[in-house]
Amino acid sequence: MIAARLDKTDWLILKELQANGRITNVELASRVGISAPPCLRRVRALEEEGVIDGYCALIEERKAGFDVTAFAMVGLHRQSEADLVAFEERARAWPLVRECFMLSGEIDFILKCVAADLNDFQEFVIDELTAAPNVDSVKTSLAIRRSKYQPGVPIGEE
Repeated sequence: MIAARLDKTDWLILKELQANGRITNVELASRVGISAPPCLRRVRALEEEGVIDGYCALIEERKAGFDVTAFAMVGLHRQSEADLVAFEERARAWPLVRECFMLSGEIDFILKCVAADLNDFQEFVIDELTAAPNVDSVKTSLAIRRSKYQPGVPIGEE
């Protein structure tokens, strides 16, 4: 387990990078209390081990013209591993689907969807999602507002 091998400095590095992925190595090293070369080695090791999965820009959906965030709860007719994988592959191909989770319980998947407007979302649900092979049921909910947005993992100070 990789998390067990992380020391306090690794966790500090992760916390700083999670807050600001564009921080320079020199500034990062200063904030975590080590010099720049070992800091860079640690970051590269965290990347190579897959603890750091990548870097991206976090885009404010509404400011970018995507006014609708909605969730679709999907039930499948069959839940064999091949059926689950097939649905996951299909979900990865749909641009409006930004996140997809397989769940336990009454629904099989929940999809976070982002669309320019309600019409785009409705067309996706009708033309793509409900028409997809093996889809038995779809329930949707529109997000009214986001109360919290904190990507990443909870990293405390120890």
